[in-house]
Amino acid sequence: MNLLCFQNSAGENVITKKTLIRIGQLLIFYLIFYAILAALFAICMQGLMATIDDVEPKWTQGDSLIGENPGLGFRPLPAKTEDGALIWYNDKNKTTSEKWINLMDEFLKPYLQNTTGKNMIPCDYTRSPTDGQVCIVDTTLFSHCSPENNYGYNTPSPCVFLKLNRIWGWEPKYYTEATEDMPEQLVIAINGTNEEERQNIWISCEGEGPADKEHVQQFEYFPHQGFPGYYYPFRNVKNYLSPLIAVRILNPTPNVIVNIECRAWAKNIEYASGNLNREGSVHFELMVDSKASS
Repeated sequence: MNLLCFQNSAGENVITKKTLIRIGQLLIFYLIFYAILAALFAICMQGLMATIDDVEPKWTQGDSLIGENPGLGFRPLPAKTEDGALIWYNDKNKTTSEKWINLMDEFLKPYLQNTTGKNMIPCDYTRSPTDGQVCIVDTTLFSHCSPENNYGYNTPSPCVFLKLNRIWGWEPKYYTEATEDMPEQLVIAINGTNEEERQNIWISCEGEGPADKEHVQQFEYFPHQGFPGYYYPFRNVKNYLSPLIAVRILNPTPNVIVNIECRAWAKNIEYASGNLNREGSVHFELMVDSKASS
């Protein structure tokens, strides 16, 4: 009988034995079909995962989209995109300061919490990490820029923190001698550093334009004016934390927006200013409002 069902003498619909067989055959077919699809998918995924290294990316540096020129970033970043890169607060208004302090607390959480890993060691210029080890980032060396000092946001001299973007396997080529294009303050810092401790990615910050330079002239750097070379290269080792530099901006002219540029100095870090094609540097604006809050 070709029909799925027929009516018996009582007028009731009755499913035939042949219909049940066909339904069973369809179920078995789709079960096998989807099982084969699942197996093929699993084989493809296994092949794909076999090409992925949990530690080293397949394409690095010049072969990757990231490239081989590390970018420089800063914190705290304004919470609202429309605020751009402007850090504004009133050193006489606790509410405006707390916003930036909270942002910095959140940013530094990994550095304050992750200090006891078995593979974390104190490093210096004579002791670098071996395979599987990473250097501790000592947050007690941030001085005026420490959490205990509210990162300077209860004073007219706030701090920003600088960090280089991670690029797997990238190794800096150091400036062990000052060059003519370096700011005078950086030249003094390099010349005043012992030769064995000059393996740094140096940092300089200054007002971006002539008017800005008039409104901000002094910066302090903690713990060094450079990222020490023993933190590099980045190999995606467990517990690795990027080194930080705390920059204290000393007494900028109050109630004025000051444009500030910080630059990283290494022979293999390309530099370009400007908001569209910026490389090897970072720009932000700062305004310390010293008017008494009403």
